[in-house]
Amino acid sequence: MTGLVYKSTGSWYTVKTDLGETYECRIKGKFRIKGIKSTNPIAVGDVVDFELETDNNQVSGIINNIHDRNNYIVRKSVNLSKQTHIIAANIDQVFLMITINNPPTLTSFIDRFLVTANAYSVRIVLLFNKIDTYDDDALNEVKYLAHVYRKIGYECIEVSAVNGKNLEKVKALMHDKVSMFSGHSGVGKSTLINSIEPSLDIKTKEISTLHMQGQHTTTFAEMFDLSFGAKIIDTPGIKGFGVVDMDKEEVGDYFPEFFKLKQHCKFNNCLHIQEPHCAVKKALDNNEIAFSRYRSYLQILEGEDEHYRTDNFERE
Repeated sequence: MTGLVYKSTGSWYTVKTDLGETYECRIKGKFRIKGIKSTNPIAVGDVVDFELETDNNQVSGIINNIHDRNNYIVRKSVNLSKQTHIIAANIDQVFLMITINNPPTLTSFIDRFLVTANAYSVRIVLLFNKIDTYDDDALNEVKYLAHVYRKIGYECIEVSAVNGKNLEKVKALMHDKVSMFSGHSGVGKSTLINSIEPSLDIKTKEISTLHMQGQHTTTFAEMFDLSFGAKIIDTPGIKGFGVVDMDKEEVGDYFPEFFKLKQHCKFNNCLHIQEPHCAVKKALDNNEIAFSRYRSYLQILEGEDEHYRTDNFERE
């Protein structure tokens, strides 16, 4: 039998067939480790083959094959830095949710996510959420960030689950597609999804007032069928996003504005750091490239975390 993985809890997988039948499945031990470097060999969105078995009158499935993936979103495993974690697979688009405060989303996090999505051919839409709660300064920051990312080709939408701002626009983009929602804990993923499809009633929590950080409400990725012909993948809140399996020479290719200019650099292997006649550095000096983007690029090259030099790294 063949089906689509709707839910993964680590050892058991909820698989749905084309006929709408749902089975709880697991994987065999040998299959679990064969050629798999990630902490989760099977992810939500995977298409799998499985066999049914009956034990104590309970019918379950044994997964014996994963179909080739069209794409996936992967990051460094939180506890095992040398391993990776596949968040979801076979995605048509990701809505990356961003909040200016309550909690804040750093540009370094946004850029790391975009680089990975670009590397694995996943379309990204940036959703600036909680737009109804911002003062003038925060709204100006939203406008500035939206300008930065629209300029390099990303669609940016201001949304609010509270007053429904632009929810219909988001729903229109989701129609007949598999969409993943991601972002920090507390940015309002579950609340927004509930606003889009109230019948789901996904659990939500308030922001921690002590640290102004979100509290995890979704503990594992899960796919849902929506009433208007769409599938949605709700994911756990991500605190950090580590880029994996990427050589330094190729990182710049996943920054669209860098890639566009690299042909004008003097050296084919230019890393855009100290090389002479670098088109990227020239564009940076002319304010044609956002400094936050260049800083994120350096962070990824250095292999540092998202807070690398964010307080003391000044432009020379």
